[in-house]
Amino acid sequence: MSRVLVAGIGNVFLADDAFGPEVVAALREDPLPPGVELWDAGIRGMELAYRLLDGYDAVVLVDAAPRGGAPGTLYLIEPDGASWPAVPEAHGMDPVTVLALARDLAVDGAERLPRVVVLGCEPELCPAQDDPDVMVGLSKAVRQAVPAAAGLVRRVAAQLLREPGAELTARTA
Repeated sequence: MSRVLVAGIGNVFLADDAFGPEVVAALREDPLPPGVELWDAGIRGMELAYRLLDGYDAVVLVDAAPRGGAPGTLYLIEPDGASWPAVPEAHGMDPVTVLALARDLAVDGAERLPRVVVLGCEPELCPAQDDPDVMVGLSKAVRQAVPAAAGLVRRVAAQLLREPGAELTARTA
């Protein structure tokens, strides 16, 4: 049986950066199918890098993803390993950095990385990590995107559970 990890990434004290944990909370309201593990990764980048090596067939990372669209826009992204940095920063939570670290750990330990899919949401309010201001709570546009994101995660996870390597048909909310 396939194993899929759904990990919500983000800092709950930085406004829309909390998108991933909020989607995970919404997904807890209705159980996911057997074989799909739900995890609020928060800002634990190092732990996430190691979890990527735990034998999952696929991983869905849920995170705020500024890409220039309207706030609340959802993106389904399959990151290309070639764009990951050569020397990862182990203390950052940026998903690309975590993926690079996991890639490097896999090479050293001969493990393989699972297929990685990112469900991102265009943030409206996303202060910098070093900003001293705490902003708890999602913006209205991002909060409204949470139910659609949870539905999309369910569809993507179910598809990955059935066939981890297949082209995704669930691409929109």
